[in-house]
Amino acid sequence: MAFKTISVIGLGYIGLPTAAVFASRKVNVIGVDVNQKAVDTINKGEIHIVEPDLDMVVHAAVTEGYLKATITPEPADAFLIAVPTPFKGDNHEPDLSYIESASKAIAPVLKKGDLVILESTSPVGATEQVAEWLAAARPDLTFPQTAGEESDIRVAHCPERVLPGKVLEELVSNDRVIGGMTSKCTEQASALYKIFVKGECVATNARTAEMAKLTENSFRDVNIAFANELSIICDKLDINVWELISLANRHPRVNILQPGPGVGGHCIAVDPWFIVSKTPGEARLIRAAREVNDGKPEWVIEKYKELLSTLLLANPSLAAKDVIVSCYGLAFKADIDDVRESAALKIAKAVKVIHPGEVYAVEPNIQGDVSGLRNLDLQSAIEKAHLHILLVEHAQFKGECPDSKYLIDTKGLWC
Repeated sequence: MAFKTISVIGLGYIGLPTAAVFASRKVNVIGVDVNQKAVDTINKGEIHIVEPDLDMVVHAAVTEGYLKATITPEPADAFLIAVPTPFKGDNHEPDLSYIESASKAIAPVLKKGDLVILESTSPVGATEQVAEWLAAARPDLTFPQTAGEESDIRVAHCPERVLPGKVLEELVSNDRVIGGMTSKCTEQASALYKIFVKGECVATNARTAEMAKLTENSFRDVNIAFANELSIICDKLDINVWELISLANRHPRVNILQPGPGVGGHCIAVDPWFIVSKTPGEARLIRAAREVNDGKPEWVIEKYKELLSTLLLANPSLAAKDVIVSCYGLAFKADIDDVRESAALKIAKAVKVIHPGEVYAVEPNIQGDVSGLRNLDLQSAIEKAHLHILLVEHAQFKGECPDSKYLIDTKGLWC
């Protein structure tokens, strides 16, 4: 079928670039978001997030009339749901409330022949749950779970798999895993993505597509957990973990990732728990990796406490309240402004709570203070601080190592 109008529900780090890329192909796109400020910003041809080149694509799409934003869904031929899927509570239970709200919001404007795609990374079975919510809201239409191939509405899952900072490039070039609730659902969803995807659109079923994204991020999480555990072991044994990993990676079949202060972001820090939630008795390695990575921030905080004690012992005239701490980087990864599930931000906030003196942050990708942390420029932070904690390897920090032995480098940038 021809897709004359596409609606993208959720205009965040994935939804807005996806909407913009469709619009750049001269397809009418209606972006929907509950954030009125974001809607207003987009309708002015501007963006509310940081992503290279996205501002130009959005500006062109809005100016040419192919992209508009609204808070209320309107009729379209295809609906892509790209809203957050966090977890709730100490047991990391998946929170599908955003997906449920999006499903119920688009239900009134659905018509026979429409396609609904869940892009949000989700626990296995979430796509089927979307179809159930839609069916409950629209008993006048048929859905795949009851009508199969002959359903009025097609429903599929197609997870995003892009790298922040390269989203526009990877949306187009990466392969897409597309899993429909029926073969016709998969076929129609593939036709939609082929509007702009140059990579292969790989067909499967909805549950396998959901599990594919969770598997990709769990694999990376396990590898990072191995590196993080190595860093803790090497610290205890007085071994430079960065040198060790570099040497080990010279083996032709070894590729250890780099350790850090923990794992953040909306994917790797969250997705493995979706597998654990569905199969708690079986996902033992995945759970253990998550626990290692979730525990790394506490280890960094303990290193801060040890270093502060060392500093005070070496400087008897200095009181703890006089010691200034600078934390370098708050985003969940290098060279972006995204602090979702950020281990760096968690550490900086914890240090601010327990440290009796001033605690500064240096986050060059964000304007203004962040979560109560005063955001300084790099040179001011280096000059003012007695104790330095590097948390993110932003490009601006390379070659700018403070001349101080009271330094914690969680990324190996200044070692």
